[in-house]
Amino acid sequence: MRYALVVHHFWDRPGGGELLSAASALGLEAFGYAPVLVSVFSLDPSKYVDWFGIDLSKYPRYSLFGFKLRAFGLYSRLINWAAIEKALERYGAELVFTDSCFYGRIEKQLVKKRVKLLEYVHYPIELELRQELKRASLHYAEDPYFMERYGRFPLNIYWRLFVSLAPRFIRENPFNIASAVLTNSNWTAELVEKLYGEKPQVLNPPIAPNVEIIEEPRDFVARENSIVMIGRFSEEKRYHWVVEKLVPKLAKEVGKLKLYIFGGTRTKTSMSYLSRVESLAVKAGLRVSRSLEAVADVYLIADAPRKTINEIADSSKVFLHATVNEHWGIAVAEAMARGLPVVVHKSGGAWSDLVSMGAFGFGYDDEVEAVESIARLMTDENQWRNYSRRSIKRAKEFTLEKFVEKFTAVLRKIA
Repeated sequence: MRYALVVHHFWDRPGGGELLSAASALGLEAFGYAPVLVSVFSLDPSKYVDWFGIDLSKYPRYSLFGFKLRAFGLYSRLINWAAIEKALERYGAELVFTDSCFYGRIEKQLVKKRVKLLEYVHYPIELELRQELKRASLHYAEDPYFMERYGRFPLNIYWRLFVSLAPRFIRENPFNIASAVLTNSNWTAELVEKLYGEKPQVLNPPIAPNVEIIEEPRDFVARENSIVMIGRFSEEKRYHWVVEKLVPKLAKEVGKLKLYIFGGTRTKTSMSYLSRVESLAVKAGLRVSRSLEAVADVYLIADAPRKTINEIADSSKVFLHATVNEHWGIAVAEAMARGLPVVVHKSGGAWSDLVSMGAFGFGYDDEVEAVESIARLMTDENQWRNYSRRSIKRAKEFTLEKFVEKFTAVLRKIA
């Protein structure tokens, strides 16, 4: 049996990295490999049916430690190499797929054993770890996720220790060891190319198969003047900017409107940010509710079920994404699958790949452009219908079937 390891440091949450790893296991199986799910801590594959509509229960699993750990997830990345090493010993795998760069300790071992390696780059974390790269002006800015999550006490200490340890485990140049280097978007690919002088292959992540692509979405006239935003409650999502700057100005352009923000609140930081957004919205003169039952201008809904999110998306006119330099933007892809026209910042993978720099949606650089784009979609039926169709057309390029097809094409090249 030809085994292939699918290595991810922490499988126990419904995030983009977990969806990508699960989809990759299906791609490896379609090519003829027997996937083995490898993790640092134990994983429960049954959750993936509910989270993504993907059944991983038939695949063998290997974890370095046979228990779950909720804390110190960042540090689990640093011992990914040990999980790979032990799983290789057990299964004698021919191929390793990983979305981590922390396998430097076993680079020589992989070469010696002639194991094929595929590295998937969600974002080149080296830019956050190596000061010489920042001094060389390769770093575009402080990444918003890391700044929001680890920029303040006490997590800044937690982050600094990680940064001090990481160079001991990180590989040097992925192109010197990997059979193929893959990445999520053309935007990320350009960052990687600046780092290493070679451009990785772009393999866009799939939309989860339990997210339906709507062929005939509800028409413009049957929708309310509302905007939908989806993503965890964190500063990088810039909900504060939307309620402070955009909504008051947009109300002057289009009249009465609603804003729905659906987000996860799994941490104290996210709950604190939700409260901050609520305070700013009230200060801006907006009626705010944390329940859909109340009459409000802004709805801040924590941890809502997918059914509720879909119902509101199907009755709204615009999906807004405010994150700057989003590496990919799965929420944007899911909104497009519902037939919602999308408005995104002119940066990151959402702009370069999902919207294709304006071909499938609107982009903005500042609040003036954002207001103009949203107002246009809210008031022009023909424009709305046009971009609703474009959203659906684009979403069809990101199905799980398309992902598997493209992934197996990569595997054929390195076979």
